[in-house]
Amino acid sequence: MTQRAYNFAAGPAVLPESVLAQIQREIMVLPGPKASILEISHRSPTFKEIIEAAEANIRKLLKISDDYAVLFLQGGGRLLFSMIPMNLATKEKPSADYIVTGTWGKAALKEAKKEGLARVAWDGADSKYTHTPADSDLDLDPNAAYLHYTCNETIEGVQFPSEPQGGEVPLVCDASSDFMHKPIPIDRYGMIYACAQKNLGPAGVSIVVIHKDLLARSSDDLGAYLNFKLHADENSLMNTAPTFAIYVVRLVTDWLVNDIGGLDKMYAINKAKAKMLYDVIDASGGFYDGHAKPECRSLMNVSFRLPSEELTKEFLQQGEAQDLTALAGHRSVGGCRASIYNAMPVAGVEALRDFMIAFRDKHAG
Repeated sequence: MTQRAYNFAAGPAVLPESVLAQIQREIMVLPGPKASILEISHRSPTFKEIIEAAEANIRKLLKISDDYAVLFLQGGGRLLFSMIPMNLATKEKPSADYIVTGTWGKAALKEAKKEGLARVAWDGADSKYTHTPADSDLDLDPNAAYLHYTCNETIEGVQFPSEPQGGEVPLVCDASSDFMHKPIPIDRYGMIYACAQKNLGPAGVSIVVIHKDLLARSSDDLGAYLNFKLHADENSLMNTAPTFAIYVVRLVTDWLVNDIGGLDKMYAINKAKAKMLYDVIDASGGFYDGHAKPECRSLMNVSFRLPSEELTKEFLQQGEAQDLTALAGHRSVGGCRASIYNAMPVAGVEALRDFMIAFRDKHAG
């Protein structure tokens, strides 16, 4: 078998090797039905056990009470950007507040405006999205339908250190790129959602955790697939579910529960991994220029620049030659980005750290 590189892609992203090995063992035949997960019915007893186990793991890891529904949906964040205002804005509360800290916050706001009234509570564009706001910076409407924010901006590498304070307004969070990276106070949220391909599984499924009180806002006039309440009523099986993606989410959450030992331990590992890279950036004398301000640095996506485009190109080429792959920054911002999600092994971050130090020592003036 070809040796695996250390894959720093932002998504679809690295998966735990033990999970990949289990998929490899089971892809031809699951023990019960004697058929592949790709072939069995989404309404079969075998798949019912899989989706229920995935939900149970998510509830255990995040300590989710029965006050919340857990949904497995298709369409990714892009569809959810539209579904959220469709379901949560009402005649009594027609407007929603949005905190914009980067590319994905902007995208969510753009789609919300197509569905109705959406206003900007804060926008970090003037600072080129290098930091998150203080609560005192927010211009909030106390009658807003909800307050939306993106807790981790994948492209800019900016992450909220804690939840913004929205008062009595339901807090809605796009957690696509840091879901399950640490424990969170779930009762602070009206809804939190994440597409799986960053930190929890393959592309094809999104997880929505929504307070059941908010489900009452979903109008019967909505198209069936666009209705959160209908998905909750049908236990995410209104249509053919993305069975393979949910199966992998089950395996990844098994890994978090059994191999890692929960989110407190995962968080400690993630902080240690990120510190390795940020220490190199901070000690480089400006050779590596981190995008985010230190107090808002992402533990998942480390974005930085080198002194020139020529050095950036050489850095990426040499990294690739050393099996440190997918380190190019997003096309909209350039530079470099190391995505070090839960499944990125410590050894991979150590290898990147050592390469960054050696490259800097060779090229710094």
